Amino acid sequence: MNAASTAPDALVEQLLAGGPLPALFDWVHGPLAHWARTRPQQLALANERQRLSFAELQQRVQACAQRLDAEAAPATVLLDGHMGALDGLVAFLGVIASGRCAAMGDAQWPAGVAQAVAARLPAAEELAPQAFTPQSPFYIGFTSGSTGVPKGFMRHHQSWVESIRVSLQDFGPVAAKTVLAPGHMSHSLFLFGAVLGLWTGAGALLQERFSAARVLATLRAGSAPVLVAVPSQLVLMLQQAERRGLAPIPDVELVLISGARWLRERTPALRRLFPRARIVEFYGASEASYIAWMDADPAAPAQAVGRPFSNVALHIGNDPQGAPLPAGQPGLIWVKSPMLFTGYVNQADATAALRSGDWLSVRDMGYVDASGLLHLCGRETRMLVTQGKNLFPEEVEARLLDHPAIAQASLQGLADPLRGTRVHAVLQWRDGAAPPGAQHLAAWCREALEPFKTPRHWWRWTGAWPQTASGKTEHAAIARALAQASPLLEPWP
Repeated sequence: MNAASTAPDALVEQLLAGGPLPALFDWVHGPLAHWARTRPQQLALANERQRLSFAELQQRVQACAQRLDAEAAPATVLLDGHMGALDGLVAFLGVIASGRCAAMGDAQWPAGVAQAVAARLPAAEELAPQAFTPQSPFYIGFTSGSTGVPKGFMRHHQSWVESIRVSLQDFGPVAAKTVLAPGHMSHSLFLFGAVLGLWTGAGALLQERFSAARVLATLRAGSAPVLVAVPSQLVLMLQQAERRGLAPIPDVELVLISGARWLRERTPALRRLFPRARIVEFYGASEASYIAWMDADPAAPAQAVGRPFSNVALHIGNDPQGAPLPAGQPGLIWVKSPMLFTGYVNQADATAALRSGDWLSVRDMGYVDASGLLHLCGRETRMLVTQGKNLFPEEVEARLLDHPAIAQASLQGLADPLRGTRVHAVLQWRDGAAPPGAQHLAAWCREALEPFKTPRHWWRWTGAWPQTASGKTEHAAIARALAQASPLLEPWP
């Protein structure tokens, strides 16, 4: 079986030039039939144990679609998160090739959560339009909600096709090369990365279980010029490379980082490991897809997340129909693009995105500076008011995480009769680090932040750090522990 091509297909070059593509390319799964016909023996998909050519992949996808038709499967099919990355991706493609909508389950869901999610999936009559068009729903992903049951967000084919198109247009031809997506398909970042490689005909490589050593070996072999990763994976790769004294890997051309805040102070080390790579961090949301991006730069302002993608319009303010706020003034971030989600499949909660006409906000607060650079202050629902001023916990957490001794940080607010809210910091130390005292930490914050943003109470978290299924800090769990005086919290002197 031939290795996956690293050169863009003529059709992809046509897309890069802004030209039209055959109708097959209007669907997420559509190009598979084209590549199976034009490059049948080329590697399409592989993991640690299996390798599928485009012809083999298309055959398996069609067999899955035919089986669903024979079984008269429902309009929405919930896929078992325990299925594995490669098998799960094949099943996902089979579902959407049958004209149905694939809901991606998560292996980390408890049985009760999985049952609650299944009970809330939309019935056939709720999926509109009924005709199979690029506006037909194809994917339901899940993100954490405030009720304990994950919120399902629905996407149609066109929204993801537009995300692929703008990837190629904004990142250039390198984005049409083989993609390594070493994560679970229940995480939309890795699912999208794999689909990007298949859609362009370059192929995708997966990992059933993340291994920094295996990722580095794959990249060193030149098998995948494009790496899609979350920050924690890149940190583990850097640690592995340092421990083993690994030489630079010159065949990596593009690293796409999202899912959490990138530790920009590690960018020089990442550049040394991948000396020819363009390192891009992007800001987006499950409901909005891409929003803004920038080349990773350790000297960039801490809150900067980049400039809008070329098919994205931004508005800062409470009402997107009104005048935008002046440059530098924070407000709700509103987005208008062809990549927005269709809607939620279950009841919206206090964390749900807001709609106003063609505009959408995921309740993030930020501002655009005079040069057009978007700065992210934080989530509206996490904003604290202390001493009569607005404080965004994400800004203080970012400063704390810059400290070499701090591995995790969560800023919390407890009611205070004098200040309205008293600011508490909950921390976890890096392994082997000498924990600094509270006075040192307060001084560290005051060096870069206004005085009212400095926490007045400090806590050490003694157990496993609470995280969501996607690896982000579960701030709500820490807030409950703080309110209940949990034994996991130890006052820090």
